[in-house]
Amino acid sequence: MTRSQIRTKVEGESGIARITLNNPDRRNALSRLLVAELETAFSEADADPAVRVVFLDAEGPDFCAGADLIEVQASVEEGVIASLFDADALGDLFIQIRRMDKPVISAVHGRALAGGCGLATACDLVLASFDAEFGYPEVRLGFVPAMVMAILRRSMGEKRAFELVALGDCISASQALAYGLVNKVFDSESFEVRALETARELAARSASALSLTKRLLYQVEGASFEDAIRAGAEVNALARLTPDCQVGIKRFLDR
Repeated sequence: MTRSQIRTKVEGESGIARITLNNPDRRNALSRLLVAELETAFSEADADPAVRVVFLDAEGPDFCAGADLIEVQASVEEGVIASLFDADALGDLFIQIRRMDKPVISAVHGRALAGGCGLATACDLVLASFDAEFGYPEVRLGFVPAMVMAILRRSMGEKRAFELVALGDCISASQALAYGLVNKVFDSESFEVRALETARELAARSASALSLTKRLLYQVEGASFEDAIRAGAEVNALARLTPDCQVGIKRFLDR
């Protein structure tokens, strides 16, 4: 399906919903429309029983340049309520990705900057082309990379996080891998093929196990050790009752 600023396609055999940012003339800037279309596409993918993994990529030379500064300026002129509305919409999108039952993979090439970097790293797995760059340059505009702080503090230590947001420099894909922002880096020439292979490999895993794993991972964040163990015990008991687990155990014992 083609919308105004994104494209969506579901691979029937693999169960991958591919969502592509598709406003390259604006470097896929996070306009109000693009954010709204992403929210709808993610909701549809999560509700589709044929979808097992969501794969987010982008058209054009860059993944996403961050906020649409024309709209940011307009919201300033409209007042604080308009600014808060825009910020909440992007924040809601980040929360939505974390709450989805299905894993979300971002495939980043070119530059992922500011909110665009936040969008990429809000996903459960981040794959990067060797030529990709990541950065939070907001400070150079006198702005604050506010919502992405929640992502950075969960992905890396506070010293690295402060370095990224305070200096506003871009880092390479290799640096992002070392810092913990990125899971895998692939050669630029084979990036799309390798990234989709990774998505298909994930989609081949048990859908119920992936859903419960994702939910538990984020559920225990900030919990005490005892509460995290108890939550794990509950998920362990639930997992045993799923058809996938019962089939998997039987297959193992039959060997």
